[in-house]
Amino acid sequence: MEFAYSLVQLANGTTSIRSLAEGETFHPVIGPVAEAEALYVRQLRLPERLTAATDEEWVLWDVGLGSAANVTTALRHLAGIPKRICIVSFDHTLEPLRFARDHAPELGYPLGFETAFGALLEHHQCEFVHDRLSVRWQAEVADFPTLIQSAAPLPAPHAIFYDAYSPARNPAMWTLPLFQRLFERLDPTRPCAMATYSRATLLRTTLLRAGFCVGAGEATGEKEETTLASNALSLIPRPLGSDWLGRALRSTSAEPLESAVYRQAPLSEGTRAALLGHPQFRQD
Repeated sequence: MEFAYSLVQLANGTTSIRSLAEGETFHPVIGPVAEAEALYVRQLRLPERLTAATDEEWVLWDVGLGSAANVTTALRHLAGIPKRICIVSFDHTLEPLRFARDHAPELGYPLGFETAFGALLEHHQCEFVHDRLSVRWQAEVADFPTLIQSAAPLPAPHAIFYDAYSPARNPAMWTLPLFQRLFERLDPTRPCAMATYSRATLLRTTLLRAGFCVGAGEATGEKEETTLASNALSLIPRPLGSDWLGRALRSTSAEPLESAVYRQAPLSEGTRAALLGHPQFRQD
């Protein structure tokens, strides 16, 4: 299947990419770099956490590689840190990456990374030094829900960018079994934080049911809040509390998706009990 893309100019003058097949514009409000800085770099405190890291190699999962705006923005902010980072990017196609490389001058953010993009496109992996940062970058080109459920060896992450199409558009990427398996793949001795653009009650109950601690994330673009999740409550500056729990208990669209079929439903008795018993709320 061929994928077609075009360059588009956003309202603020920034250039981004539009998928003609999906009818979706990447980073449509404030643009690729500004969104990546707000949602991932600052919210996950990447420079501070990498600077303080004692592990030999720090691991970042990039779920939804797309045109690599999120990763390249992060690398620019981490460039001066003399550490090693392993980036594992996931996507079902590398065509947006190819398009971004071929239009690097117009987009801006791929500039300086064209060789890395080429290696990912040809070999699905590359290694390079970006200023003082040593980078090992691999691309897993596969269906993420299938891959995450498999026994494929993947290094446990310290941070996760979660940038999939919305639950209504792509429900397979937002199911409870997927996030349960993702949580199982975390190292319980390695604090990991995950950021995503959605603030939906359905998403947050799913993450809580999967085992995560969940908090309100910072605003970005037109979104008043995003979502931050972690296996360590200490990485959540603004944990969801009793006010949010009360709204979730009354919501008509809160029950996690068990399969890749989108629907809206109030909490089941099982999910209601699980939320009420979650350690995060017992401390509230």
